[in-house]
Amino acid sequence: MAAAGATPPQGSAYPWQEVATSSNFDAELEALKQGDEAAFEALINRYHGPMMRLAIAYVRDRGVAEDVVQETWLTCLRSLAKFEGRSSLKTWLFGILINVARSRRRKESRIHALASFIRGDDSDSHRPTVDQSRFGSNGLWITHPDSWSDIPLSNVLSLETFAQVKAAIETLPEKQREVIVLRDVAGFEAEEVCQLLSISAANQRVRLHRGRAAVRKQLEDYLK
Repeated sequence: MAAAGATPPQGSAYPWQEVATSSNFDAELEALKQGDEAAFEALINRYHGPMMRLAIAYVRDRGVAEDVVQETWLTCLRSLAKFEGRSSLKTWLFGILINVARSRRRKESRIHALASFIRGDDSDSHRPTVDQSRFGSNGLWITHPDSWSDIPLSNVLSLETFAQVKAAIETLPEKQREVIVLRDVAGFEAEEVCQLLSISAANQRVRLHRGRAAVRKQLEDYLK
C-alpha cells in the first residue's frame, strides 16, 4: 500500500486502491481535470440519481429535470478547470444544478415562479409553525399532535404515504421546500445547505422546522 500522497501507478484505472483516503479528494479532482473518463463516469454514477430527484423537486417535470441535469453535467465539464476545491465537489456540483434549475423554472413558468416567490418570502420566520387554534389561552395544547405509535408500520411505509409526503412537500412555500428537499431528500448537512443557498444557519433552521411541521400536519390528517 502506498504512503499518503502517493500518485497513482501508471496505466491504472480509476479509482486506484493505492491512493490513501486522505488524498482521495485531490486525486479524484486531478483525475477529473485531466479528462479521466472513468473518474467522470464514477462521478455520474454517484450523483446522477440524487441530482435528478433534486431537479424534479425544482421544476416538477421529469423531462425538464433531465434537461437540467444534462446542462449541469455540461457546465461541470466546462468549469472543472476553474474549480479550486474550496468547497466539496458535491457542494459545487449541486450548486450548479440549483442555479440551472432555478433559471429553467423561471423560464418554464414565470407566473408560477412569481406566485412561489410571494408565497415563500422571508415572512416565514414570523408565521406560526403550528395552527394557533390548537392552543388554549394558557399556551397549552387543546389538540395534541397525533401519536403514530399505534399505526401499523406497513401503513407508514406504504407507497401512498410516500406519495402524500411528496405532495405535502410540493405545497410548501418555495424557500421552505428548497431547504427540506436539500436536507431530507438530497441528504445535505445543514452547513452545506447554508453554503448552497447563501443563507444563515438560523434562517436554514427556521425554514426546515416550518417545512417539516407543515408536512407532518398533512401526514397527521392523512393517517387518521
